[in-house]
Amino acid sequence: MAVKLRLMRMGKKKHPTYRVVAADSRSPRDGRFIELIGRYDPHHEPSVVEINNERANYWLGVGAQPTEAVRKLLEISGAWTQFAMARGDIHVVDPIVPPEPKERKSKKAREAAAEEAASEEPAGEEPAAEELAAEESAAEEPAAEAAPAEEPAEEPAEEPAAEAEPAPEASEESSEEPSPEEDSKT
Repeated sequence: MAVKLRLMRMGKKKHPTYRVVAADSRSPRDGRFIELIGRYDPHHEPSVVEINNERANYWLGVGAQPTEAVRKLLEISGAWTQFAMARGDIHVVDPIVPPEPKERKSKKAREAAAEEAASEEPAGEEPAAEELAAEESAAEEPAAEAAPAEEPAEEPAEEPAAEAEPAPEASEESSEEPSPEEDSKT
């Protein structure tokens, strides 16, 4: 039995609403169906599309073929994308963020906005300079705080090494360079 996901017409004359159904492909358009999975009302503004994505994905997964109209409705509801991802046709790295809608302004409104932006620039620069100075001082403070924190950690390690090193350094200095007393003797 071939199963199709298709629209079933309901409603009044010249004002149709539709049910999205899973039906045998041999049954008539408004005849028997296997399962009701959603509804579509094109006369509301915006159009009403209610589809049970879980059941739609089940029927797509078992081989039901959607009609063109139903496929478009499945894309709108997101069921088609879920099915394509499960099938491996679509690989999503990052979710798609729709762009922000641009506001349409009249010429006078654009000019007024440009004047406001021009008048705010000098006032906007001073806080930026203050912010930079605050960032520089903040950058110096952690460095100053970090240095004292590092010194105590290094000092205990240096002290035992410093005690052991002076004897070899003194012997090396005496063998390489004559001391000022030796220079005066020669």
